[in-house]
Amino acid sequence: MHLENQGVECYYPEIEIEKILRGKRQQVMEPLFPSYIFIALEDEEHLSFTTIRSTRGVMDFVRFGGKPHKVSRSLIQHLQRRIYQEELLEEQAPKKGETIQIKSGQFSGLKAIYQEPDGEKRSILLITLINQEVEVRVENSDVEWRN
Repeated sequence: MHLENQGVECYYPEIEIEKILRGKRQQVMEPLFPSYIFIALEDEEHLSFTTIRSTRGVMDFVRFGGKPHKVSRSLIQHLQRRIYQEELLEEQAPKKGETIQIKSGQFSGLKAIYQEPDGEKRSILLITLINQEVEVRVENSDVEWRN
C-alpha cells in the first residue's frame, strides 16, 4: 500500500490453500513467497532504491553481488497467469455430491460421487463396488468434470 501510494507498481502473489484451523477446514490466502514482493521500476531514476528501501514495511532488495536482482516482466506475468489458471480450475471442480465419470485408471468407466479434494492432484470420490459405497482417492487427471 505504501509503495503504491508512491506510484510504484507492485505484485504480491498469493494463493488460496486449504488449512485446518481450530479443527475446521478453511480456505485461506497465503503469500506464495512470504515477505517478498515484486516491484516494477520502468524508470529507475524516477524513484531511487533508497526511497523504496525507506518505505514502511520494506526491508531490502534481493541482492546478488551487492546489486538488486532484476526479475523479468515475463516471469511475473507467468506467475499471474498460473495463479489465475489454478483459481479457474478450482472454480470448475465439482461440488460435493455431484456425480462424475472416471475416464481412466483402475476405476475407468465407473460413475462416482465427488466428495472433496485430496491435495492438489487427487480427489476423494464415492464409488459403488459390490453394492456398497466405497471411498477412493483418484488422480484428478483420471476424472472427467472439467470442460
